[in-house]
Amino acid sequence: MEEVPHDCPGVGSAQAGRGASCQGCPNQGLCASGAGAAPDPAIEEIKEKMKTVKHKILVLSGKGGVGKSTFSAHLAHGLAEDENTQVALLDIDICGPSIPKIMGLEGEQFLEDNLGVMSVGFLLSSPDDAVIWRGPKKNGMIKQFLRDVDWGEVDYLIVDTPPGTSDEHLSAVQYLAAAHIDGAVIITTPQEVSLQDVRKEISFCHKVKLPVIGVVENMSGFICPKCQKETQIFPPTTGGAEVMCHDLKVPLLGKVPLDPRIGKSCDKGQSFLVEAPDSPATLAYRSIIQRIQEFCSLHQPKGENLVGS
Repeated sequence: MEEVPHDCPGVGSAQAGRGASCQGCPNQGLCASGAGAAPDPAIEEIKEKMKTVKHKILVLSGKGGVGKSTFSAHLAHGLAEDENTQVALLDIDICGPSIPKIMGLEGEQFLEDNLGVMSVGFLLSSPDDAVIWRGPKKNGMIKQFLRDVDWGEVDYLIVDTPPGTSDEHLSAVQYLAAAHIDGAVIITTPQEVSLQDVRKEISFCHKVKLPVIGVVENMSGFICPKCQKETQIFPPTTGGAEVMCHDLKVPLLGKVPLDPRIGKSCDKGQSFLVEAPDSPATLAYRSIIQRIQEFCSLHQPKGENLVGS
């Protein structure tokens, strides 16, 4: 996966797409559109479309396999438990769209009256089909999702991204920047091999001026359902997300312990929050979701009210 160059000037810089480090980057043309070149007309079209979408949250991770899509799905489930809250979940993990499976959807785009889902997975003839696309085609698909999908009036749009800092992330940030993104939730696991890439993710957010809502430490210990003893399956050898967040001055939203029922619920396309309401993991999810809601409320642009309020 192509990543942002170490000395990337950032999409908000006057040198975006023009600097020496931009040469050869697959996103050079996209970044240049915001640095003096003729802007992509889709940016304004998406800004107009997003006027009915209240809050926009990107879910990021440095590495794959840390539970990012699982968190995105349960963030959507948790927010949608309030029937007066309209929620949309957009899966832009073009090459690994797992949201349809986790949400229990087969060719459908709506799970509940107040929870809609869109994914490239709905466009494949088989869930086993590989998506082998270069950057420009991925960018075009993300543009189409944001501009052409009839999102309607939505309180929360959750964007599930692939791991890393590549084409999909730059496209989402650039196309949504004019429409105001609340920020990013970054998912990690406790071990240093994961935290190392999360630091890069946080650096990416700073460079593209994407606010960091906070970090979630997933798979944070295992609590035995019989004896309630906690075991560190992935030992936080460098202090885990807590120490990293303290060092980088970003919020730690919470820690979600391992629970085998999470994986089972995802495989069955069911909400773990409903299947295991008393699990410590469910309690952690709910606390984190509440903190995200509080952040969005506090950072709401002036003059805006909740959709439908």
